[in-house]
Amino acid sequence: MKKIFLGFLFLVVSLVNAQNQPKEVLFTIDKKPFYSDEFLRVYNKNLDLVKDESQKDLNQYLELYIGYKLKVSKANKMGLQNDLKYQNELKSYRTQLTKTYTTDSKVTAELVKEAYERSKKEIRASHILVLVDENATPEDTLKAFKKMVDIRQKYVNGESFERLAEQFSEDPSAKENKGDLGFFSSFRMVYSFENAAYKTPKGQVSKIFRTRFGYHILKVTDTRPNRGEVIVAHIMLMNAKEGEDAEKPKSLIQEIYKKIQQGENFEELAKQYSEDKSSAPKGGVLNRFGSGQLSSQEFEDIAFSLSKENPLSPPFQSQFGWHIVKFIDKFSLKSFDDSKSEIENKVSRDDRSRIITNSLNEKLRKKYKIKRDEKMFAAVSKAVTNDYYDSKWELPKNTADYVGKLFSIENKSITGEQFLNFVNSQQKSGTKVKPLSKALELLFSNFKDEQLNQYYNDNLENEFPEFSSVVEEYRDGLLLFDLMDKEIWQRSKTDTLGLKNFYDKYTNKPQWKTRLDIVVASSTKLEVMKKVHAMLKKGDETKNIKSKFNVGNNINIMIIEEIKEIGSAVIPKATKPDVGLSDVFKEGDYYYVTKVNKVIPEGNKSLDECRGKIVNEYQQYLEQNWVDELKKEFSVEINQDVFEKIKSKLKK
Repeated sequence: MKKIFLGFLFLVVSLVNAQNQPKEVLFTIDKKPFYSDEFLRVYNKNLDLVKDESQKDLNQYLELYIGYKLKVSKANKMGLQNDLKYQNELKSYRTQLTKTYTTDSKVTAELVKEAYERSKKEIRASHILVLVDENATPEDTLKAFKKMVDIRQKYVNGESFERLAEQFSEDPSAKENKGDLGFFSSFRMVYSFENAAYKTPKGQVSKIFRTRFGYHILKVTDTRPNRGEVIVAHIMLMNAKEGEDAEKPKSLIQEIYKKIQQGENFEELAKQYSEDKSSAPKGGVLNRFGSGQLSSQEFEDIAFSLSKENPLSPPFQSQFGWHIVKFIDKFSLKSFDDSKSEIENKVSRDDRSRIITNSLNEKLRKKYKIKRDEKMFAAVSKAVTNDYYDSKWELPKNTADYVGKLFSIENKSITGEQFLNFVNSQQKSGTKVKPLSKALELLFSNFKDEQLNQYYNDNLENEFPEFSSVVEEYRDGLLLFDLMDKEIWQRSKTDTLGLKNFYDKYTNKPQWKTRLDIVVASSTKLEVMKKVHAMLKKGDETKNIKSKFNVGNNINIMIIEEIKEIGSAVIPKATKPDVGLSDVFKEGDYYYVTKVNKVIPEGNKSLDECRGKIVNEYQQYLEQNWVDELKKEFSVEINQDVFEKIKSKLKK
């Protein structure tokens, strides 16, 4: 719920116009000013999003906006901003927002484009690995490299790549798969490995390259295009709820599957039985989708395994229910524009992010000129001993000599003590860079970049006014969510007496249409339905009727017993709303017999039957009354002259 609440808020504020707007006090709440430029920004960007015309009216919108700020003022008055959970959530949201500002957009765009081009095909490759740590000593690094040179030369001399992988590769799986990694595409391997794979022609072996695991050579054995997107139809029966018969949906889906195999129409069966309400009226057809777009990997894999030659899946169960899937069509890879956002997210989590980070570091080094105090650096270097390599080095007990400035970023001073703490934190990384002086220079370079990034991050609000606006809106949004949860949402859930009184006074209660307690029997065989009719007339139980006609793998009869509104897809159109047994009649490809046990007239839904709607209405009622109370608690003064200027400006 919080993600939806803040997601909408972020959509609004992330589109904020960064152009300078005239800044005048529009209104005050207990003398705290709120400005016209902020009001205009939010109003203009909300204009195309809201569907309620009353919210586009400036007078009405100002009321809503003041109500919003009143709630935030109340949250601050209650001290919700001091809650540790709130502070952590705000920090998390700010971290997410900083990503746009703490990456090199040009480098990112190039990497995204490259990844998309690579995603157009999948590569099958085998590899040979010689392990060596990325921080290994020069001696160990050279030893590993020479070993790989010898292995590659053996291949050049005519030995089998697969046999060499089995014999020499230090990848544990190579003994069984002979180095074969199967098919992969962009983002499936570390970036340097992916680079080598996509730059090596099919049937050839790469040059020696290095990853964080060691030295590799790879052989591209095959390529194929990406599988793209697919359209399928499905019939879904939801999993049984707690306390229900778990075998019932499984048994019914098996019966439906047998009817399809017997030649009955998939689309008609989907309309009649599928419990996916969004696709059932369309014969079960789903919107076109690609890999990773659905919540069920199993459903996707089965959908992509189907084809014109193999168009139907057997019943299978996902976390949502039981399905039968029918192939409709397949499509090639999505366009770059459609894939861009997803690829950007992957780039940020991939090895490629190092390239982006290095690019930003270079820019920050140029933006903030750093001059190191060599005397302080010499002092802290002397404090670090060779015990560092064994993770046994300890910080000096007396750090008074290191509290002086090591370097500064603008007006922020970074001390020698801070650097020593950084060195200590990196001790377990197991660096093998020697001698110690060289390792300390590397550590200082990393520390300097870390401090530059931290300073830049901490000052984004000063660097970018639009970022400051977005963070402020998030801060208010988080407070408002917590306040609404305490004052409105939780109350509407727990105040059962208040909810009941509200329902009793509700003038436009939700209505049931006329409902039928009905048995619906259907079959494609007229002679079967005549016999079913006779059995129903005698009062035979439906389970006995089904067992008589559905023998072995032959499903000759389907029977549904439900209470349904007239007009439901389960009830044949020709059904009369009268108690009793119908004659055999035909609709479409099916013969039907219906038995109406009871006609339930239209009328009000009980509170339990429409609780969701009533709770929602009750929340709105509570909120409006609450805002009226806040207007009494806080002093609100509107600057009408400024508001009239806003009206005149927007009319133009």
